[in-house]
Amino acid sequence: MPKKGKKLPLSDEDQLLLFQQKLLAEEEMAKKKERLLSQFLKDKLAKEEHNSALNLNKINTQWRTVLREVKTKELHKDIEILSQTFERVVDCKDSVIKSLAKDLSEAEEQYAHALRSHLHNVDQLLALQRRRLTLLEESYTRELEALTKEFETERKMIIDQHEKEIRYLQDVFMAMEQNYIDAEYESKLEFQSMWDDLKNKNLEEKHFLRLQLENIVEDLWRRFQEALKNYTDVTEDRKIAFEALKVKDEKSSKEIEAQMKKIQKLQDAIGILKGKIMVHSHESEEQNQYIRNDKELVLVQLRKLKAQRTQTRRGAQENLLKLTLESNATLKALRKTVDKGEKILKLAEICRKYETEEEKVLPFYSSTLDPEEQAEIVQSNSEELTEELAKVMMDYTGMENFWKRYNKVKLEQLSLQRRRAQLLEINGKLREMLKQYLDGISVSDEVLSQINPLFIVNYRSNLPQPLSTPVAQPGGKQCPTTYNIIEAAHVISHTL
Repeated sequence: MPKKGKKLPLSDEDQLLLFQQKLLAEEEMAKKKERLLSQFLKDKLAKEEHNSALNLNKINTQWRTVLREVKTKELHKDIEILSQTFERVVDCKDSVIKSLAKDLSEAEEQYAHALRSHLHNVDQLLALQRRRLTLLEESYTRELEALTKEFETERKMIIDQHEKEIRYLQDVFMAMEQNYIDAEYESKLEFQSMWDDLKNKNLEEKHFLRLQLENIVEDLWRRFQEALKNYTDVTEDRKIAFEALKVKDEKSSKEIEAQMKKIQKLQDAIGILKGKIMVHSHESEEQNQYIRNDKELVLVQLRKLKAQRTQTRRGAQENLLKLTLESNATLKALRKTVDKGEKILKLAEICRKYETEEEKVLPFYSSTLDPEEQAEIVQSNSEELTEELAKVMMDYTGMENFWKRYNKVKLEQLSLQRRRAQLLEINGKLREMLKQYLDGISVSDEVLSQINPLFIVNYRSNLPQPLSTPVAQPGGKQCPTTYNIIEAAHVISHTL
């Protein structure tokens, strides 16, 4: 039995378990501390963020007040500057508006004058065109009247000639008809006489032949009866055929006689028509010849009219060509003048930017001549001017202000040119003096080879000395020559 109060020794497994429990308790304590620490740090961070945000808001509000004060001061200064500039600009604009109003009034006057002159020129052109149209209308009416008269005369001549030809043809027709009636009457009389003679002759021959034929017929009748009996006895069938052929022959003979009569009538009609054709052919040949002559005359007149038409057309084409060329030339000249005017206006706008305030307010200078001198100039001009020149000058009275400004600019240009020439001359002299001074203070081969008043060696300069004329002394002695010597240091001290 073990004793009470003594611990039993632990086994290795128990020690291991106990050690593991201690480690777990320490780990739990460490985790709990970390959680508390992290919670404390989070609370502290949130508090710091809240304080920083609050302080930042306070700083921003104070900084904004400072910025507002500074900005208000700057804005007050800017407002003062802008008010001054605005007043200055308003004054400039007022002066510009006044000058523009004056220019506008002058431009309106020039436009009104130009419009009046243009309307006057247009009225003159319209009057000229109306006169030309009246002249053309009168010439057209005269030509139309002449052509109508000529046409009426030709028409009357043609109608008279036609009536004469109709009367002539009627007379010829009546004469031919009368001749035809006379010839018909004569032919009828001749035919009647011939018919009577032939009728009497035929009657006599018929009577004589009848007597002979009666005797012959009796003999023949007797013979015929005999032969008939023999013949009838022999040829009864042939008789029947003969009778039929006889009837047919009579019919054909009648038809031949009728056709011969028709042929005779047709031949007579053909002869009559041939005669008429010959007469009409002669008449038609005469008419055709007359018509050919008329046709030739009409063709000659037509050729003349065509020649006149071609000549007038050629003249019209030449006039049209001249008109087109002149119109093109005038259009080119007007285009050039328009371009020149646009160029002048552009130059005027460019020059207007460089005008001074005085020129903007008073663009035209007043005359510097006395009233007496102006009266003398007007009198001399009125004596020398002609009416045409005076009219031309009246058209250009609106350009006086322009010529005033032009003359002013020209005088300023001449004065500036003279001033420039004077300044160039002064500049050249100053350059020469500066060159002489620089040559005097510098030493080089080029300077030594040239004339230099400051270069003195052995009390002598290289300037050309004037020849001194000896002055005669009493007793025949000559005075010794004297030389003026100036040191360079003295000159430099005085020049500097």
